[in-house]
Amino acid sequence: MSPSSAILALLVPLLWGLQFVVIKVGLTAFPPLFFVALRFAAVAAILLPFVGRPARGELAPMVGISVFFGGLNFGLVFLGLAQGQAGLAAVANQLSIPFTILLAWPFLGERPTRRVIGGVALAFGGVALTVMGPGGSAHAAPTLLVAAAGLAWAIGSILTKRYGPFEPLKLMAWMSLFTVPQVMAASLLCEHGQLASLRVAGDAAWVAFAYTVLFGAVAGWGLWFWLIARCPMSRLAPFALLQTVFAIAAGALFLREPLTPTLVVGAVICIAGVAVSQTGATGRDELSKARPAPVASIAGERL
Repeated sequence: MSPSSAILALLVPLLWGLQFVVIKVGLTAFPPLFFVALRFAAVAAILLPFVGRPARGELAPMVGISVFFGGLNFGLVFLGLAQGQAGLAAVANQLSIPFTILLAWPFLGERPTRRVIGGVALAFGGVALTVMGPGGSAHAAPTLLVAAAGLAWAIGSILTKRYGPFEPLKLMAWMSLFTVPQVMAASLLCEHGQLASLRVAGDAAWVAFAYTVLFGAVAGWGLWFWLIARCPMSRLAPFALLQTVFAIAAGALFLREPLTPTLVVGAVICIAGVAVSQTGATGRDELSKARPAPVASIAGERL
């Protein structure tokens, strides 16, 4: 990997890590599900003019993928962030990788090695430690929402693997479009004050919204796709783990979230478990295949 590629590979998780804090800023003005709908509508508007229409056989899978990757994944993450801490959410967000590994076994026949299973167990243990630590129990419910989002993300990964390959930007564009009515309907049923939030939202909220669209989604994923095309995934994947580090640091710096020893140790254990599950992947497919690049992150897009 060249020095320039390494710098870009470091920039992507920084953009994604900061996004946990930025989203919390936006959530001070916008209802969570409405914020998700706005975000996906903007991403679709930006990308759709540059991609073609889905093939007939791609349409139904893309709709299904949008339910898990878009509506459930992002909806649960934003709901969790609205009530919880950015750092805890970033740690729980890492569980999308272990969930994907576990689901790939029965649904794709990708049997994990003992080392991978050990890494998965370690990752879950790290998240459990952060929740059980001082202050973590008060945010247990929001953290569990983000963990559930990881499960939805994993199901979306399995669907993408099973029915793909898809063109990355085309998948992102159409998935974004299909996600909008899902989360907008949920917002209308469960939230209130959507139109009022558009009128009273301050500059900080709109900057947060612009960041999630332009830097979190378009720039972040554009750079990641560019790197995937030029760098071995074995060299690139470890950089994605830094998203959690940047998110915890940003939460402590900008939101004054407590940087407790339990949070730090739990995050290190979780990241180590995810790293072991990636480097130990063998068998029919590598983790990069079990977790498709078009929607991988981090532990990404994740956001």
